[in-house]
Amino acid sequence: MEKSDVIFYLRPFSNNLLKRTVKTPKMYFFDTGLVAYLTKYTSPEILMNGAINGAILENYAVAEIIKSYVNKGLEAIFHYYRDKDSKEIDLVIESDGELHPIEIKKTASPPTELTSAFKVLDKAPLRRGTGAIICTKQEMSAMNRDTLIVPVWAL
Repeated sequence: MEKSDVIFYLRPFSNNLLKRTVKTPKMYFFDTGLVAYLTKYTSPEILMNGAINGAILENYAVAEIIKSYVNKGLEAIFHYYRDKDSKEIDLVIESDGELHPIEIKKTASPPTELTSAFKVLDKAPLRRGTGAIICTKQEMSAMNRDTLIVPVWAL
């Protein structure tokens, strides 16, 4: 299924300075419609309010970001971060010598503590660039000077 571009794996971000990272890759589908079909989510209402709606939103956002890079011919390396202390970053984009952390949440008002895990990337050899929280907020804004709030519809 990976060779047919039905699924893809996101490998964990790690280096010698981040020794406590989880090493298991995460599997995503390129087509979230297929995910809805396979999970028997038959309507938008069930999909929006179902038990795995956050996971499906994360799958959609990660897949759309990767597809946008590929379609524009841009090069980047994509990872996720999770360590044994339960710090997690849904997506880490390595591009132009910087690490860009992205958190994806199904909320319209993301709390500032969502970005607390971004600090673990400061131990990495590459500089931490601008991060983002992708959420259901209707307009683009910023949490602070280092983190943007991006509506999922903007992907």
